[in-house]
Amino acid sequence: MIVVTGATGNVGRALVERLLAAGSPVRALTRDPERAALPAEAEVVRFDPDDPAALFAGATALYLYAQATTPALLAAARAQGVRHVVLLSSAIIEEGADETHPIHIMHATAERQIRDSGLAWTFLRPGAFATNALQWASQICAGDTVRGVYADGLSAPIHEDDMAAVAERALLDGGHEGAVHRLTGPAATSNAEQVAAIGAALGRKLTFVETDPGEAGPELFPHVPPQMLQRLLQTFADTVRVPPEINDTVEKLTGTPARTFDEWARDHVEDFGGRA
Repeated sequence: MIVVTGATGNVGRALVERLLAAGSPVRALTRDPERAALPAEAEVVRFDPDDPAALFAGATALYLYAQATTPALLAAARAQGVRHVVLLSSAIIEEGADETHPIHIMHATAERQIRDSGLAWTFLRPGAFATNALQWASQICAGDTVRGVYADGLSAPIHEDDMAAVAERALLDGGHEGAVHRLTGPAATSNAEQVAAIGAALGRKLTFVETDPGEAGPELFPHVPPQMLQRLLQTFADTVRVPPEINDTVEKLTGTPARTFDEWARDHVEDFGGRA
Protein backbone atom coordinates (compact mmCIF):
# COMPACT_ATOMS: atom_id res chain seq x y z
CA MET A 1 0.00 0.00 0.00
CA ILE A 2 1.32 3.43 -0.99
CA VAL A 3 -0.14 6.52 0.66
CA VAL A 4 -0.36 9.61 -1.55
CA THR A 5 -0.89 13.01 0.05
CA GLY A 6 -2.17 15.86 -2.11
CA ALA A 7 -3.97 13.24 -4.18
CA THR A 8 -6.23 15.78 -5.92
CA GLY A 9 -3.35 18.08 -6.84
CA ASN A 10 -1.84 18.06 -10.32
CA VAL A 11 1.11 15.80 -9.48
CA GLY A 12 -0.69 13.73 -6.85
CA ARG A 13 -3.60 12.88 -9.14
CA ALA A 14 -1.26 11.84 -11.94
CA LEU A 15 0.71 9.70 -9.49
CA VAL A 16 -2.41 7.96 -8.18
CA GLU A 17 -3.40 7.04 -11.74
CA ARG A 18 0.09 5.78 -12.54
CA LEU A 19 0.40 3.64 -9.41
CA LEU A 20 -3.01 2.07 -9.98
CA ALA A 21 -2.13 1.33 -13.60
CA ALA A 22 1.02 -0.40 -12.33
CA GLY A 23 -1.11 -2.61 -10.07
CA SER A 24 -0.12 -0.99 -6.79
CA PRO A 25 -2.78 -0.40 -4.11
CA VAL A 26 -3.13 3.30 -3.31
CA ARG A 27 -4.55 5.16 -0.34
CA ALA A 28 -5.29 8.67 -1.62
CA LEU A 29 -5.45 11.36 1.04
CA THR A 30 -7.58 14.43 0.45
CA ARG A 31 -9.35 16.96 2.64
CA ASP A 32 -12.59 16.52 0.68
CA PRO A 33 -13.13 12.88 -0.40
CA GLU A 34 -16.65 13.58 -1.65
CA ARG A 35 -15.32 15.92 -4.34
CA ALA A 36 -12.06 14.14 -5.10
CA ALA A 37 -13.23 12.44 -8.33
CA LEU A 38 -10.37 9.93 -8.09
CA PRO A 39 -10.37 6.48 -9.74
CA ALA A 40 -12.68 3.98 -8.07
CA GLU A 41 -9.76 1.61 -7.49
CA ALA A 42 -8.12 4.06 -5.09
CA GLU A 43 -8.89 3.97 -1.37
CA VAL A 44 -9.85 7.60 -0.81
CA VAL A 45 -9.40 8.76 2.78
CA ARG A 46 -9.98 12.11 4.43
CA PHE A 47 -6.66 13.71 5.36
CA ASP A 48 -6.95 14.52 9.05
CA PRO A 49 -3.55 15.72 10.32
CA ASP A 50 -4.87 15.56 13.90
CA ASP A 51 -5.24 11.77 13.64
CA PRO A 52 -2.29 10.72 11.45
CA ALA A 53 -1.99 7.17 12.77
CA ALA A 54 -5.27 6.24 11.08
CA LEU A 55 -3.86 7.15 7.68
CA PHE A 56 -1.02 4.64 7.43
CA ALA A 57 -2.27 1.21 8.57
CA GLY A 58 -0.84 -1.43 6.24
CA ALA A 59 1.19 1.07 4.20
CA THR A 60 4.87 0.70 3.34
CA ALA A 61 5.57 3.89 1.35
CA LEU A 62 4.46 7.51 1.36
CA TYR A 63 4.42 10.35 -1.18
CA LEU A 64 4.51 13.78 0.46
CA TYR A 65 4.50 17.43 -0.48
CA ALA A 66 6.20 20.00 1.72
CA GLN A 67 3.12 21.68 3.19
CA ALA A 68 1.83 18.35 4.52
CA THR A 69 5.11 17.35 6.17
CA THR A 70 5.21 17.44 9.98
CA PRO A 71 7.23 15.48 12.56
CA ALA A 72 3.99 14.03 13.96
CA LEU A 73 2.87 12.79 10.54
CA LEU A 74 6.26 11.20 9.88
CA ALA A 75 6.37 9.57 13.31
CA ALA A 76 2.90 8.12 12.81
CA ALA A 77 3.86 6.81 9.38
CA ARG A 78 6.96 5.10 10.76
CA ALA A 79 5.06 3.63 13.70
CA GLN A 80 2.51 2.09 11.32
CA GLY A 81 5.18 0.43 9.16
CA VAL A 82 5.94 2.96 6.44
CA ARG A 83 9.58 2.54 5.42
CA HIS A 84 10.15 4.97 2.54
CA VAL A 85 8.97 8.51 1.85
CA VAL A 86 9.24 10.36 -1.46
CA LEU A 87 9.02 14.14 -1.06
CA LEU A 88 8.11 16.61 -3.79
CA SER A 89 10.58 19.31 -2.80
CA SER A 90 11.94 22.21 -4.87
CA ALA A 91 14.93 23.06 -7.05
CA ILE A 92 15.30 26.24 -5.00
CA ILE A 93 17.33 24.08 -2.62
CA GLU A 94 20.83 24.13 -4.06
CA GLU A 95 24.31 25.28 -3.14
CA GLY A 96 24.50 29.04 -2.80
CA ALA A 97 20.72 29.52 -2.63
CA ASP A 98 19.10 32.29 -0.60
CA GLU A 99 18.19 30.37 2.53
CA THR A 100 15.93 33.17 3.75
CA HIS A 101 13.53 32.81 0.81
CA PRO A 102 10.13 31.59 2.09
CA ILE A 103 9.94 28.82 -0.52
CA HIS A 104 13.44 27.65 0.42
CA ILE A 105 12.57 27.66 4.11
CA MET A 106 9.42 25.61 3.57
CA HIS A 107 11.09 22.89 1.51
CA ALA A 108 14.35 22.80 3.45
CA THR A 109 12.34 22.36 6.67
CA ALA A 110 10.39 19.47 5.18
CA GLU A 111 13.59 17.80 3.97
CA ARG A 112 15.22 18.19 7.38
CA GLN A 113 12.21 16.75 9.18
CA ILE A 114 12.25 13.72 6.87
CA ARG A 115 16.00 13.19 7.30
CA ASP A 116 15.47 13.28 11.07
CA SER A 117 12.49 10.90 11.01
CA GLY A 118 14.43 7.66 10.60
CA LEU A 119 12.57 6.85 7.39
CA ALA A 120 14.32 6.08 4.12
CA TRP A 121 13.80 9.00 1.78
CA THR A 122 13.99 10.27 -1.79
CA PHE A 123 13.78 13.97 -2.58
CA LEU A 124 12.46 15.24 -5.92
CA ARG A 125 13.52 18.82 -6.62
CA PRO A 126 11.65 20.09 -9.69
CA GLY A 127 12.15 23.53 -11.15
CA ALA A 128 9.27 25.53 -12.66
CA PHE A 129 5.98 23.65 -12.97
CA ALA A 130 4.29 23.89 -16.38
CA THR A 131 1.01 24.15 -14.43
CA ASN A 132 2.11 27.61 -13.25
CA ALA A 133 0.76 28.75 -16.63
CA LEU A 134 -2.75 28.05 -15.36
CA GLN A 135 -2.49 31.43 -13.64
CA TRP A 136 -3.32 32.91 -17.06
CA ALA A 137 -6.38 30.72 -17.67
CA SER A 138 -9.02 33.28 -16.72
CA GLN A 139 -7.45 35.94 -18.93
CA ILE A 140 -7.15 33.55 -21.89
CA CYS A 141 -10.74 32.39 -21.49
CA ALA A 142 -11.81 36.05 -21.54
CA GLY A 143 -9.74 37.30 -24.48
CA ASP A 144 -6.54 37.21 -26.49
CA THR A 145 -4.36 39.39 -24.25
CA VAL A 146 -2.46 38.13 -21.22
CA ARG A 147 -1.10 40.62 -18.71
CA GLY A 148 1.86 39.42 -16.68
CA VAL A 149 5.31 40.26 -15.38
CA TYR A 150 8.64 39.71 -17.14
CA ALA A 151 7.82 38.61 -20.68
CA ASP A 152 11.46 37.51 -21.12
CA GLY A 153 11.65 35.50 -17.89
CA LEU A 154 13.02 32.06 -18.76
CA SER A 155 12.29 28.65 -17.26
CA ALA A 156 12.31 24.99 -18.28
CA PRO A 157 8.77 24.03 -17.23
CA ILE A 158 8.14 20.41 -16.30
CA HIS A 159 4.91 18.54 -17.02
CA GLU A 160 3.13 17.32 -13.88
CA ASP A 161 2.91 13.79 -15.28
CA ASP A 162 6.69 13.71 -15.76
CA MET A 163 7.11 14.50 -12.05
CA ALA A 164 4.58 11.78 -11.26
CA ALA A 165 6.46 9.32 -13.50
CA VAL A 166 9.68 9.92 -11.55
CA ALA A 167 7.83 9.61 -8.23
CA GLU A 168 6.34 6.33 -9.45
CA ARG A 169 9.78 4.91 -10.19
CA ALA A 170 11.15 6.12 -6.85
CA LEU A 171 8.27 4.43 -5.02
CA LEU A 172 8.18 1.16 -6.95
CA ASP A 173 11.83 0.53 -7.83
CA GLY A 174 14.69 -0.09 -5.46
CA GLY A 175 17.80 2.03 -5.33
CA HIS A 176 16.33 5.50 -4.87
CA GLU A 177 16.73 5.65 -1.10
CA GLY A 178 18.91 8.60 -0.12
CA ALA A 179 18.78 10.06 -3.64
CA VAL A 180 18.08 13.67 -4.63
CA HIS A 181 16.64 14.01 -8.13
CA ARG A 182 16.59 17.47 -9.72
CA LEU A 183 13.90 17.63 -12.41
CA THR A 184 13.36 20.03 -15.31
CA GLY A 185 11.57 20.22 -18.59
CA PRO A 186 13.58 19.67 -21.79
CA ALA A 187 13.97 23.24 -23.01
CA ALA A 188 14.02 26.89 -21.98
CA THR A 189 10.97 28.98 -22.80
CA SER A 190 10.02 32.54 -21.93
CA ASN A 191 6.72 33.64 -20.41
CA ALA A 192 5.76 35.26 -23.70
CA GLU A 193 6.62 32.05 -25.58
CA GLN A 194 4.50 30.02 -23.18
CA VAL A 195 1.49 32.22 -23.85
CA ALA A 196 2.09 31.88 -27.59
CA ALA A 197 2.30 28.08 -27.23
CA ILE A 198 -1.03 28.01 -25.39
CA GLY A 199 -2.51 30.11 -28.19
CA ALA A 200 -1.19 27.67 -30.80
CA ALA A 201 -2.76 24.76 -28.93
CA LEU A 202 -6.06 26.64 -28.92
CA GLY A 203 -5.77 27.77 -32.55
CA ARG A 204 -5.64 31.43 -31.45
CA LYS A 205 -3.06 34.19 -31.46
CA LEU A 206 -2.42 35.32 -27.91
CA THR A 207 -0.36 38.34 -26.92
CA PHE A 208 1.62 38.74 -23.71
CA VAL A 209 1.54 42.32 -22.38
CA GLU A 210 4.21 43.01 -19.79
CA THR A 211 2.99 44.65 -16.59
CA ASP A 212 5.10 46.84 -14.33
CA PRO A 213 6.07 44.53 -11.42
CA GLY A 214 5.58 47.45 -9.04
CA GLU A 215 1.90 47.44 -9.98
CA ALA A 216 1.41 43.68 -9.79
CA GLY A 217 -0.92 42.60 -7.03
CA PRO A 218 -3.64 40.13 -6.08
CA GLU A 219 -5.35 40.43 -9.46
CA LEU A 220 -2.35 38.75 -11.11
CA PHE A 221 -1.33 36.54 -8.17
CA PRO A 222 -4.55 35.77 -6.28
CA HIS A 223 -3.14 32.67 -4.55
CA VAL A 224 0.14 34.21 -3.39
CA PRO A 225 0.21 35.40 0.24
CA PRO A 226 0.84 39.19 0.31
CA GLN A 227 3.92 38.77 2.50
CA MET A 228 5.50 36.49 -0.12
CA LEU A 229 4.68 38.45 -3.27
CA GLN A 230 7.70 40.77 -3.31
CA ARG A 231 10.14 37.90 -2.82
CA LEU A 232 8.40 35.97 -5.57
CA LEU A 233 8.58 38.93 -7.95
CA GLN A 234 12.31 39.20 -7.28
CA THR A 235 12.65 35.49 -8.05
CA PHE A 236 10.90 36.09 -11.37
CA ALA A 237 13.11 39.12 -12.09
CA ASP A 238 16.18 36.94 -11.65
CA THR A 239 15.03 34.73 -14.56
CA VAL A 240 14.96 37.46 -17.21
CA ARG A 241 17.18 36.31 -20.08
CA VAL A 242 18.99 33.95 -17.68
CA PRO A 243 19.24 30.38 -19.04
CA PRO A 244 17.58 27.96 -16.61
CA GLU A 245 18.92 24.64 -15.39
CA ILE A 246 18.06 21.87 -17.86
CA ASN A 247 18.74 18.19 -17.26
CA ASP A 248 17.66 14.80 -18.59
CA THR A 249 16.80 13.22 -15.24
CA VAL A 250 13.23 12.42 -16.30
CA GLU A 251 14.45 10.40 -19.29
CA LYS A 252 17.20 8.67 -17.30
CA LEU A 253 14.80 7.51 -14.59
CA THR A 254 11.70 6.74 -16.66
CA GLY A 255 13.05 5.88 -20.10
CA THR A 256 10.86 8.57 -21.68
CA PRO A 257 12.01 12.11 -22.52
CA ALA A 258 10.45 14.95 -20.56
CA ARG A 259 7.57 16.56 -22.43
CA THR A 260 7.86 20.02 -23.93
CA PHE A 261 5.75 22.96 -22.90
CA ASP A 262 4.00 22.76 -26.29
CA GLU A 263 2.90 19.23 -25.38
CA TRP A 264 1.73 20.41 -21.97
CA ALA A 265 -0.33 23.17 -23.61
CA ARG A 266 -2.01 20.65 -25.91
CA ASP A 267 -2.79 18.43 -22.92
CA HIS A 268 -4.52 21.36 -21.17
CA VAL A 269 -6.57 23.06 -23.88
CA GLU A 270 -9.77 22.50 -21.89
CA ASP A 271 -8.34 24.48 -18.96
CA PHE A 272 -8.00 27.46 -21.27
CA GLY A 273 -11.48 27.26 -22.76
CA GLY A 274 -10.70 25.02 -25.72
CA ARG A 275 -11.82 21.55 -26.66
CA ALA A 276 -9.64 18.46 -26.34
